[in-house]
Amino acid sequence: MLMPILQVNSEEIPSFAIVCGDPGRAKLIADKLEDTRELAFSREYRTFTGKYNGTELAVVSHGVGSPGAAVCFEELIRAGVTTLIRVGTAGSYSSETPAGSLIVSTAAVRAEGLTHQLVPHGYPAVADHDVSQALYEEAVAGGGTVKRGITVTMDVFFAGALEIPHSQYKQAGVLAVEMEIAALYVIASLRGVRAGAIVALDGYADADLAAEYDPHTDVVALAVEREIEAALRAVHKLAGAAV
Repeated sequence: MLMPILQVNSEEIPSFAIVCGDPGRAKLIADKLEDTRELAFSREYRTFTGKYNGTELAVVSHGVGSPGAAVCFEELIRAGVTTLIRVGTAGSYSSETPAGSLIVSTAAVRAEGLTHQLVPHGYPAVADHDVSQALYEEAVAGGGTVKRGITVTMDVFFAGALEIPHSQYKQAGVLAVEMEIAALYVIASLRGVRAGAIVALDGYADADLAAEYDPHTDVVALAVEREIEAALRAVHKLAGAAV
């Protein structure tokens, strides 16, 4: 069956998928696989399949923001994906996690609009425990600063007339802000599949800590490399546990 937005056939999609915002990052991840094939590049959605140490998986980009990403998640699930892992970037709320650190998101504050049209107000956005644990273990094994905890998903990146409430979330113990994880977790829960997420911090979102934003530094690139490797190893571990 053809997925109309991703433009891939469901028969070609394995049960594990790594998703990311940037089509270029999807290519970077896919280059680490064996028997890699690019299935489609439709809008922001770039889809590859391949094998990591014998484990089959898809790698798919979903663009920026929850609505477009949700389309990707829904179609992958309809194609038969049962485990999704987001590999992304985020803005830090703490000096303990500077740029170059990794955070495994155990849950997400739903500060975006999409999930409020899918589920009631109090519905949680929570990672699958096994996926989250595998990501954390593999990230720690890869070295560097690694934390796990709550992230917040927002729609806004640049401020307008209203202040972005970063300070409130920081005071509440939220570790970082990004734009898609809440949608991933809610959709996964609704559809009965597993999901987790790991993000590389590319700067500070908190105004008290923020300097000039530059996500294209060597420090961030190395963190992205570490999170990719952690996600691939986590997929392999989870696949082995399922056998």
